[in-house]
Amino acid sequence: MILYKKIKVDGENRVMDKIAVLIPCYNEAKTVKKVIEDFRRELPEATIYVYDNNSKDGTDEIARQAGAIVRYERKQGKGNVIRSMFRDIDAECYIMTDGDDTYPAEEARKLCEAVLERDADMVIGDRLSSTYFKENKRPFHNVGNVTVRTLINMIYKSKIRDVMTGYRAFSYRFVKTFPVLSKGFEIETEMTIHALDRNMGVENVIIEYRDRPKGSNSKLNTYSDGARVLKTIAKFYKNYKPLSFFTLVAFLLTLLGTCFLIPVLVDYINTGLVPKMPSFLTAVFIYICALQSFFCGLILQTIVNRGKQDFEINLNKYTDKYKELKKGEENENS
Repeated sequence: MILYKKIKVDGENRVMDKIAVLIPCYNEAKTVKKVIEDFRRELPEATIYVYDNNSKDGTDEIARQAGAIVRYERKQGKGNVIRSMFRDIDAECYIMTDGDDTYPAEEARKLCEAVLERDADMVIGDRLSSTYFKENKRPFHNVGNVTVRTLINMIYKSKIRDVMTGYRAFSYRFVKTFPVLSKGFEIETEMTIHALDRNMGVENVIIEYRDRPKGSNSKLNTYSDGARVLKTIAKFYKNYKPLSFFTLVAFLLTLLGTCFLIPVLVDYINTGLVPKMPSFLTAVFIYICALQSFFCGLILQTIVNRGKQDFEINLNKYTDKYKELKKGEENENS
């Protein structure tokens, strides 16, 4: 069975995997072996990569003995690990999962088929439509997942079912055109927003979810990581939809300015005088800020639209490059 093919990539011979299973790990010694064995059983044609993120419990040695290719990312944080994975590995289809054995390998084939057969760019392993709320024992995580999903679907008018799942599949062109900016667990939210904003093909596949086994501890902090995710949504809303964001700011400033102006107008109507000059000047200043905010949004939206044009050109280049790689693969096999 062919697990990989050597194909020319960027003028040099590099490994092009059919399917690459990516497992970022930090202190997952209790579960990583089972995860590797499960994915090898379900996807025997896949190459399994474990990226160790400064584990202190021997996760890397256990993964190596289980047959995975082990690499290291010294900068702490899941986002940093994903950046290295996406930069280093070339594959037709990428499966990203966690090393904590919460995501079933039995569902991996469904995610791969969406990429390889239906040309999806990102496939989301949807936990929230199945067993997540029953299995997950952290109620604030449940509330946070629903809140984040609602916010993103409202902003982008989308139907994403699970924004923060760590079980996903990606196409080659998604991986090579996704600019990783987040350093930590907010990376999943960033991926979702990027795919929606760039109009890439996204599918939801319902998966079963199981809570961590006893002795395996979550690295997530409900409050600090939740706050970072909400901050990420606000940041990307501003960056990706500046006209909408700054129009909202302008509207709020206009309401605030009107609150200062109304008493001034009431006095002027009753007396013909403006005795509350500080309030009047404050209202005028706030209205000017509102106008500046609106025009700032217009200018930034023009820049964002140009960025989208450049992205489409870059996306076409990687699509052509992928076709060349596939053609080279077919020539090697013939």
